[in-house]
Parts: sequence; structure tokens; C-alpha cells
Amino acid sequence: MSEFILDFERPILELERKIDDLRGFAETENLEFTDEIQTLEEKCLRLKEEIYSNLTRWQRVQLARHPKRPYALDYIHAMLTDFVELHGDRNFADDKAIVGGLAKLEGQPIVVIGQQKGRDTKENLVRNFGMPHPEGYRKALRLMNLAAKFNRPILCLVDTPGAYPGIGAEERGQAEAIARNLREMATLPVPIIVVVIGEGASGGALGIGVGDRILMLDNTWFSVISPEGCAAILWRSAEERERAAEALKLAPQDLLELGIIDEIVPEPLGGAHRDPQKTAQNLKNRLVAIFNELQQLSCDDLIDQRIQKYEKMGVFIEE
Repeated sequence: MSEFILDFERPILELERKIDDLRGFAETENLEFTDEIQTLEEKCLRLKEEIYSNLTRWQRVQLARHPKRPYALDYIHAMLTDFVELHGDRNFADDKAIVGGLAKLEGQPIVVIGQQKGRDTKENLVRNFGMPHPEGYRKALRLMNLAAKFNRPILCLVDTPGAYPGIGAEERGQAEAIARNLREMATLPVPIIVVVIGEGASGGALGIGVGDRILMLDNTWFSVISPEGCAAILWRSAEERERAAEALKLAPQDLLELGIIDEIVPEPLGGAHRDPQKTAQNLKNRLVAIFNELQQLSCDDLIDQRIQKYEKMGVFIEE
């Protein structure tokens, strides 16, 4: 894949190129530029810290969509062992926009489900750009029921621009499939952790998004609608997407303050694509700790706390 640079990252890229050019010149001419290179590297680090610690909400959306960002299968292979993918909803088809199966997390058997995008046009057509059909949500529910039957915790990795809105999907019951998942996930008798690893858009994300703990990686977003969709409705122009992103308050810190999510998992400086292994390790450490905590609860307590968690959302007291 060719190099992909976001506009706000260009000053960093230019400085990194200067460092590489100077290092290459020093090696070619057998000259000593160690101090100069070190000074530039320190300047580059300060620039990165300044830029990435002051990202706007729209810039986080852009990072969440970065084409080199790790996807669900990348995290599955980096964090889990003994992964066995299971296919099909036993009713209509196998939706490749949703992947899932059996795996182990530090030796603990779990069921993992994730929304999967493609790396190129060909794979995106196969994965439908990460937009599930109703059979994808029914496959996910089949795997969740399998987890409940064999008492295995569930891990859901959310990364979708939304459920597929095509006529065929609506004819096969897209809304019903998502609604059924919401109802069933609310009372599943096993621990459920949901992690937003990229985009978390609308009901497409909620279809596998009900859990005991909701986590978001640092450069992700989670909202009822995309900034472009919101801008098109409110201001009749997708060009107002930055304004919409600010109004939607879709960044992890916003949602943590509102009580929608429970935790933000840090990413390496510059985003998960800069160091996928470190990102996966950060996430894995939190998953192990949280699953251990949740498994101390009885089934009744687990379900009661899950329901109470969602009952509190959107309730505010003004004085």
C-alpha cells in the first residue's frame, strides 16, 4: 500500500524526511552529524506530541479511518491463540463483513466477533467495506448463543461505517436482526467486552455493541451517525463534516465523560498503525484484567449490572 498521509501529519513527514536525508548524506559522505540528527529527532518528537495531543474530533475520525490501521483480524491474530473461524448464519449466507469464532486469550477460551474491512478494493468488495448485512448480525448472534451454551466470555471488536443500507438487506430484515441482537445481548449469561477499534457508526456498531464493559481505542469514534451524514442532514452539505464532528461529541473522551463507555485504551503516539503490536498488547492487557474481574460475578449479578449500566445512559439531573 502506498504511503498515506493526513493533512495535519505533513509537518511531521517533512521533518522525518529531513532527518532521513541528513542521515543518508552522513553515511554516504562519511561525515559526523550525530548532534544535528539528534536535535532534529527531538524536535520531531515534540512536534508529534504537540499535534497528536491536540487533535480535533474530525482528526480522530480521520485516524480511525486510516487505511493502515489494524483491523479486527489483525487484533485477533495478535492477541489470541487457537483461533478457529466459524461461518454462516445457518439461514441465508456467510457475511464476510463479520468474522468470528473460537479462540483463547491467555489460555482462557472465549468467543470473538469482529467487523472486518478490506485492505484494497478487491478485499473491500468481499468484506462489503465492513458494512454487515442482516445475516452477519445473525451469524454474530449464533456465535454469542454458542458462547452462552459453553460458558465462554465474548469479545466484540467494533469497526464499521454502518450496517449495509441496501434494498436486499432491508428485505431480509436488517433492523430486526440488529434489534434482536440488542435484546439478546442484554441478557446473555456470560461476560461481554466490546471494544471500538476504529469506526463505531450507528446501529451497525450497536448490533454487536452491548456489553458489560465498553472500551474505545484512543483514536476512534462512536456515534449515532457519521459526521458526513449528520452534516448532510443538518446543513445540507457534507463539507460541514468538521462542524458536525464537534457537535456530535463522538470522541472517546466525550463518551467517557457522558458515561457511554467505561475506558479508553491508549495508542502509540501517532495512532495504532504506527505500532500495531504495541496497541494489541495494550488492549490485551486490559482484556485479561477485565475478563478476570467479570468472571468473579454470578450470572444474575452480571446481567443485573449490565441492564443497570444501560438504564443510566441519557439520564441527567439539572439543578
